[in-house]
Amino acid sequence: MASILGGFLRRLIGGGDGGAEGAGAAAGPAVEYNGYTIQPAPRREHGQWLTAGVISKDLPDGAKSQHFVRAETHAGPEQAREFAVIKAKQIIDERGDQLFTDRAPPPPED
Repeated sequence: MASILGGFLRRLIGGGDGGAEGAGAAAGPAVEYNGYTIQPAPRREHGQWLTAGVISKDLPDGAKSQHFVRAETHAGPEQAREFAVIKAKQIIDERGDQLFTDRAPPPPED
């Protein structure tokens, strides 16, 4: 169990032996969107490609970035890259600069 969890965490943070089909080989070109930079970085897991990437932005207090990984899987890296950009745009539209805060949003009022 510990080795499975360790392997997952290594893959999640980009460590481990990704080989030619690892996340680095699958990363696509950066995309600019509403002042943010989206870097698709799909990850291969169990023969499929996970939707993943990095959203970054230069803010007055310095450059900030946020990694994301979603459960959607794809047969190939190209589809995963395309969907990562779509998903990142959705995240940006929903969260904006709050994406870079460490605090959870307040609960909705009743």
